[in-house]
Parts: sequence; structure tokens; C-alpha cells
Amino acid sequence: MLSAYYTVKHQGADEITIQKSRFIANVKRVESEEEAQEFIQSIKKEHRDATHNCSAYIIGETDHIQKANDDGEPSGTAGVPILEVLKKKGLKDTAVVVTRYFGGIKLGAGGLIRAYGSATTQGIKTTGIVRRELMQGVSVTVEYPLLGKLENEVRQQSKYILENIHYLENVAFIIYVKTEETDTFKKWIIEMTNAQVTIELLDQKYVEIDVNDTPS
Repeated sequence: MLSAYYTVKHQGADEITIQKSRFIANVKRVESEEEAQEFIQSIKKEHRDATHNCSAYIIGETDHIQKANDDGEPSGTAGVPILEVLKKKGLKDTAVVVTRYFGGIKLGAGGLIRAYGSATTQGIKTTGIVRRELMQGVSVTVEYPLLGKLENEVRQQSKYILENIHYLENVAFIIYVKTEETDTFKKWIIEMTNAQVTIELLDQKYVEIDVNDTPS
């Protein structure tokens, strides 16, 4: 499993207008080629009266599934530019369909490449990007007098993700930390609470962190 990777939030859309043509970008996170194809077909059905519904997707830890479809636009002017945006941003498990309603003005090959790329970029920006990081779950249980101190200290550490607090006989914090920092985190908690704490390791899982964009 990858320690971290970038993908889009679950689904979103936006549109731009270029030379009177509408370009509507629909974006979705997908985890299989079947899911990507179902998404593409659903958009084609929704926009069955459109001039073109061009698409691309990239799936898998090593990006081993990559497909692009021009849907009637000149070869290489639509699907590939969409795919190139996904690759440039380093996104995984992402499908994009850019629907075009022709406005009567031809854009030429270069204009089409720029238009489909720009629409994809705008659609991804509106949908949002997350960094999915594989983190270690830790249950930290303390008595109620330590509740306020522990919660404040954990929230001040942006590298730790406080997922939940269970108010039972004692207070159990569910916290996610970077796997390689698990031992450091445990030592920090023990020192902070003067060892008045019970620590239990939970399962690892991907935690999603919003980002403005991926590193270029």
C-alpha cells in the first residue's frame, strides 16, 4: 500500500465557456475501471444531446490503468489533454468527463487541447483535492481530569488527527498519527499524562487531508 497519494474528493463539476462552446467537466474518484466506465456512461446519458463527451481516467497504485477517449474530436485533442492534467497533478483513482456543447466557432487543434485541459483543471479545482495518507490508529484512554489538557495538546499538533472522543467510564481519544511517528507519539502522550494513560494500537487506514493543489 502507498504511504500517501493524491486524489480528488468524491465527485464534483464545473464549466467554462470558450468561443461560445460550453465545456462541462465532471470529476469523480473511482477505484476500478468498471466504476470509471459506469461514471462515463452516466454522464453521456445525462448529456446525450451534447456534441462530444470526452473522457480520461487513471487508476491504481502505479497508475497501471490509463485511458483517454476523444469521442469524435480530432485525435489527441481531447482525451489526452484531460489525461495529461491528471498526470501532471499526480492524481490517482480519478475519472473526468468533459462535455462539449459546440458554439459554432471552430477552435483548431491547439485551441481544443487548451480548452479541454483548462476545463479539466477547473473541474478538479472546484471538486477539490485530498492527500490520502496511511496512518496508524491509536486509542488513548485517560480519566476525566486529564480530558481538557489532552484534547488541547492534541488539537495544537496539526500532524495528529483527532478523529473521535468517546465519553465512557473514562475518556477514549481516537487519534491517527503517521506510522513512522507512532513510538514518538506514544512517548509524548505518556510524558504529558505522567503515565496515567492506556494506549492501544488500532488498525491503519487512509486519512484524507484537504489540500489546495498537488505539488507540480
